[in-house]
Amino acid sequence: MRVPLSWLGECVALPAGVTGRRVAADLARVGLEEEAVHGGGLTGPVVVGRVLDLAVEPQRNGRTVRWCRVDVGPHNPVGDDARGIVCGADNVSVGDLVVVALPGSILPGGFAISARRTYGHLSDGMICSVRELGIGDDHAGILRLSEIGHADADVGTDAIALLGLDEETVEVTVTPDRGYALSVRGVAREYSHATGAAFTDPAAVEVPPATPDGVAVELDDRSPLRGRPGCDRFAARVVRGVRTSAQSPAPLRRRLEQAGMRPISLAVDVTNYVMLAVGQPLHAFDLATLVPPIVVRRAAPGERLTTLDGVDRSLHPEDLVVADSAGGHGARAVALAGVMGGAATEVSDATTDVLLEAAHWDPVSIFRTARRHRLVSEAARRFERGVDHDLGPRAIALAADLLVRHGGGRPGPVTDTDERVPAPPVRMPADLPSRITGVAFDPEDVTAVLTGIGCAVEPDGDDLVVVPPSWRPDLGAGVDLVEEVARIRGYDAIPSVVPTPPPGRGLTAAQRHRRSVARALAEHGLVEVLSYPFVSPATHDALRLPPDDPRRRAVRLANPLSDEHPEMRTSLLPPLLDTLRRNVSRGAVDVGLFEMGLVVRPGEHAPPAPVPAVTTRPSDDDLAALAAAVPPQPLRVAAVLTGHRDLPGWDAAGRVADWTDAVAVAHAVASTLGVDLAAEPDEHPPWHPGRCARLAIPGEPGVVGHAGELDPRVLAALGLPPRTVATELDLDRLLAAAPEIRRARPVSPYPLAKEDLALVVDEAVPAGTVAAALRDGAGDLLESVRLFDVFTGEQVGAGRKSLAFALRLRAPDRTLTAADLATARAAAVAAAHERTGAVLRGA
Repeated sequence: MRVPLSWLGECVALPAGVTGRRVAADLARVGLEEEAVHGGGLTGPVVVGRVLDLAVEPQRNGRTVRWCRVDVGPHNPVGDDARGIVCGADNVSVGDLVVVALPGSILPGGFAISARRTYGHLSDGMICSVRELGIGDDHAGILRLSEIGHADADVGTDAIALLGLDEETVEVTVTPDRGYALSVRGVAREYSHATGAAFTDPAAVEVPPATPDGVAVELDDRSPLRGRPGCDRFAARVVRGVRTSAQSPAPLRRRLEQAGMRPISLAVDVTNYVMLAVGQPLHAFDLATLVPPIVVRRAAPGERLTTLDGVDRSLHPEDLVVADSAGGHGARAVALAGVMGGAATEVSDATTDVLLEAAHWDPVSIFRTARRHRLVSEAARRFERGVDHDLGPRAIALAADLLVRHGGGRPGPVTDTDERVPAPPVRMPADLPSRITGVAFDPEDVTAVLTGIGCAVEPDGDDLVVVPPSWRPDLGAGVDLVEEVARIRGYDAIPSVVPTPPPGRGLTAAQRHRRSVARALAEHGLVEVLSYPFVSPATHDALRLPPDDPRRRAVRLANPLSDEHPEMRTSLLPPLLDTLRRNVSRGAVDVGLFEMGLVVRPGEHAPPAPVPAVTTRPSDDDLAALAAAVPPQPLRVAAVLTGHRDLPGWDAAGRVADWTDAVAVAHAVASTLGVDLAAEPDEHPPWHPGRCARLAIPGEPGVVGHAGELDPRVLAALGLPPRTVATELDLDRLLAAAPEIRRARPVSPYPLAKEDLALVVDEAVPAGTVAAALRDGAGDLLESVRLFDVFTGEQVGAGRKSLAFALRLRAPDRTLTAADLATARAAAVAAAHERTGAVLRGA
């Protein structure tokens, strides 16, 4: 909110010679943070000039400049009728009245102007933009005085005095809960709280009562949100015989400019001026285009409205509209309530009779409508934060007076449809401010502060019964009042007490396990990523999931961040593969990524979540129903690899990642947690039908994950390189199977014994099953078993394969003898034969 000091001084007593910085510092004490101080810091000569002619000159650096001859009246060089000035803006044209900073002037920010040679010319000054003058942020082009109501300014006139550039304007940031401060009235009241200066309410004007011949208004909101009507007060007044084509007076236009608004026309300028002054947005209708009665209602399905910005909008049934009775009772929407008026009833130069409207709208309705239509107007900005519900008739009285004074009109009938329900008072323990802030406040001090901000306070035993003022709809609970006491008395009075952290037990076992898994995968050469948990329904088709696959059953978001990704992920692979694709598209060809996170797996007949009321605490049944509606969210870990696993060099050709690396990642996770995994062939989309391993915990039912090479058709659909491999594991299952305490195996000082076995089995027998049988058969002497060769051919027979394993054995207390090795070897072979039918090759 921008407030010129002269305007602020009309509402609150400012000290003589006070600066914008001083005012901003005082306002910061009560929570209105300084954004900037505009104006001031500018010294002349800065004058009005007229562009006599110009030449467009393209430059070799690609820019285009304009060599202008500008008439600045008595400031022209002796013997010449103009000054030559180089201008880079493309909106300057012959005949424009512009603001010229002559050599010797200093613009805001300490920017000194001098005559200098540039682009082959001696530029004798500068044609200024709004930003360069310090009165706005627009730097798109130069300021043309005709566009802001100064088309009759004389050439050579002092532009500093004309535009009020010597006056400072304070800009403060207003938080969403303090909408009353989006006005000079509100800022002045806050300055009074900060300094004790006398406050004069600009809205304290005489309000005429409603008249029988006032325009009929009906409040007909049949679908209120949150049980509250969309409009509980609608005030209006007719002003007849207005010369709407008349120009707004210069002081009014200047104040609008200083506040950051562009003057447009008398009726619009007056309503904007009053809105800035007291905080009540107004709207002016061309009375001749309206057909009473006026009806405030919700939009009908399929209803459309062309707003003042020329956009034809499709209205939503929750949108509040102001309608007239053209075509039937309340049939035609003429304004999007609290946001923007309609083009059909716009005030034009031909308008003579104006209907001024000031209503009190529900903040939630206005907020939703403005966001729904992406139409955040100055009016909506105030209404969605809460506007004083007593202010409407006063604001209309102020606007009607300005129209009569500057447009020659005469005030007419008055309407005030008032269906307000008094808000209940707030009951607060008198010691609540002391208990919350840690500062000892006497009840009398609390009462004085609350009374000073406009509340009515009555003691009731140990409590205070507080009725907030009409301009503070944000004060609805005791803690809100505590904040006011702390704010007015000064936040710096609240002591800083650092709480003592309670003693803890450190990380839980599950947290330690998760960190160990992440560390192990990073040491395995993978990079951890964090992807969004939202996916597109088309992803299921790209992964070639069967129609009845439970991974297709996803939770759909009611308000997704992107309409293209409205579902919660049921697997980590879709967003992880999307991250991989993004990296590959940026030139990374050898990539290994992993992610740990939750997936959402709703049941087939999951109950819908109830929507309990927000006015009371949900019942135990409501909470139980909410808990039952929350879908299971298991923790998963997934990894994807593409490109080289071992990079090529001068001494080696390197190795491309394959399905064995995906299985190795799964075993790395399991071994970190102290869990054994068994791998068997499987067909499970999106993996390759012949290169997919099903991973399970021996002795436990079910599957904990899959690993292998992804289906080539999936890779083509997702735009990923061929032979990309992936792993996904149910980390919750693995964590549940992990032992709480893992004891280190003693290191034996005795030598290692080596045994190699070649076993012949059917081709369908998994090598992992044979290895598990060898491990169980060899017993405690076996340290490791590793598959190092697979052979198929005529030597082993059709449908058979030879698996060669390296066994490493060691005893903890002695050197193994030949008899020990023979016994362990025979037991291992016997176990493999019993489970898988394996026989020694060559036997």
